[in-house]
Amino acid sequence: MRGCSLNSKKPHLLRGRVLTFSAEPADGDDLASYSYIEDGALLIDDGVIIAQGDYDSVIAQAGDAAVTDHRPHLLMAGFIDTHLHFPQVQVIASWGAKLLDWLNNYTFPAEARYAEPAHCNAMASALYDLIISHGTTTAVAYCSVHSTSVDAFFDEASRRNMRMIGGKVLMDRNAPDNLQDTPQSGYDDSKTLIAKWHGKGRAHYAITPRFAITSSPQQLEATGTLVAEHPDCYVQTHLSENHDEIAFTAELYPQARDYLDIYQSYGLLSAKTLLGHCIYLQSREIDALAETGARAVFCPTSNLFLGSGLFDYEGLRRRDVVTAVATDIGGGTSYSMLQTLAEGYKVLQLQNQKIHPLQAFYWITRGNAVALGLEAKIGTLDVGSEADIVVLNAASTPAMALRMETVSTLSEELFVLSIMGDDRAIEQVYIAGNAAKRV
Repeated sequence: MRGCSLNSKKPHLLRGRVLTFSAEPADGDDLASYSYIEDGALLIDDGVIIAQGDYDSVIAQAGDAAVTDHRPHLLMAGFIDTHLHFPQVQVIASWGAKLLDWLNNYTFPAEARYAEPAHCNAMASALYDLIISHGTTTAVAYCSVHSTSVDAFFDEASRRNMRMIGGKVLMDRNAPDNLQDTPQSGYDDSKTLIAKWHGKGRAHYAITPRFAITSSPQQLEATGTLVAEHPDCYVQTHLSENHDEIAFTAELYPQARDYLDIYQSYGLLSAKTLLGHCIYLQSREIDALAETGARAVFCPTSNLFLGSGLFDYEGLRRRDVVTAVATDIGGGTSYSMLQTLAEGYKVLQLQNQKIHPLQAFYWITRGNAVALGLEAKIGTLDVGSEADIVVLNAASTPAMALRMETVSTLSEELFVLSIMGDDRAIEQVYIAGNAAKRV
């Protein structure tokens, strides 16, 4: 990298190979869905992209802008992670259990520590360092049941000027006593946190019932009230991840037509709803997802790690269900959206399904932004977009460099990145125009 730091106040120009998407590629030949410029540039001012195109045309507009030359590396929109658990940063790689046992044995004890503000602050700093180092510039997070965890999460996001989404977990049963709220306290705490954080700077609040097992009907009714009162907030929860989970949920809500009907009956489904996993869906549930616009979130590394099952990507696409993709830290096993794509590719292979490398990189950039309704702000390198940018090096390791000696197309390079890449492939990350990765 040549040039000066992007932390200066004046406009700044980044030079490199520029790739951005305007639509989801139908296949590898869909040239109209993306723009790729071999010698491209981005001109940034006040955290926003103000010019984009070939280097000669952009430099002509740059005036006295500082220049950072990232050639021969690839500039893309920063990656977006649509489902992770902030309190599970020290739970990742906990051995040997299915979902419900894993929650009880590892996750709940770890989450109890988030009543301590100092612990929350330390873990928030660690989380943000990790996601940035892996190229993620926006994430959607479950915090713990404690308001202290939400404050730490958004305080850190504000300090780093990141567009982040998160919320306090609501759970009033089937969890340790020190991790339970009540329908009223969960409602009151959420109202306070929404007023404090939602729409402040780059923060968005997500109303967060953990899942139906840990919320009583009274709590889900209160959650529905929150959603009706704050329709601009997101909603996030889990759906149909594991057979035992589904069976237990059916026992707790015997009147429901199916698992999704529980959330649907309390008014929780809309295009602002993110439903983690969605592995074992009935036909009526898929219809309801399509009708309400609720998003199904694919979490491949955790689905494989916990032995949960295989996400039916093509089946949901055929039914016009919008899908997103995520790490699901800490059931997920990597902070890297590149490694998430690698495991997702294998999940699809097991079902005789395919995703082209261009489709994969669309998914973790503009695709996830579309799922969040934020494509006008993040997920692309369009003029007017916020300058959240990742710089990718497909020859970052000896094995990758050796493979790249035979690569001759952009699609081949993207596939190398998605299968072999991790944090070492991330040369730099820009958050609202500022260099953010510690190198």
